[in-house]
Amino acid sequence: MAKETGTPPYGLELILDLHNCDSSHFTRDSIEAFFCELCELIDMERCDLHFWDDVGVPLEDQQNDPKTKGTSAVQFILTSTIVVHTLDLMKAAYINIFSCKTFDTDVAARFAARWFNSSDWTSTVVVRH
Repeated sequence: MAKETGTPPYGLELILDLHNCDSSHFTRDSIEAFFCELCELIDMERCDLHFWDDVGVPLEDQQNDPKTKGTSAVQFILTSTIVVHTLDLMKAAYINIFSCKTFDTDVAARFAARWFNSSDWTSTVVVRH
């Protein structure tokens, strides 16, 4: 059980689990475009972007486990981060948006679900203190 701190909220974290996605959107170009449009939509200032995937990795060294084959990306924003993990073989995307600047979590969640064409998704909002 969470203990009430009495301090005002510091920020919000939106946690999205997207399933039955269109994995053709799990590319660096598509994910970068997702970050650009999402940040404009929720009024966040983009900073550094970093990817972790099999791009440029020899075929014999690439991931083949359904829980690791995909692309991870961290979009630093002025007020924290947006993190995307895609899993190609599972057609799933896991997204965390954390910011000390408030944003419309419903708008962000619906946008992400549409972007990745998810037919089965859940969202959780955590208020950080």
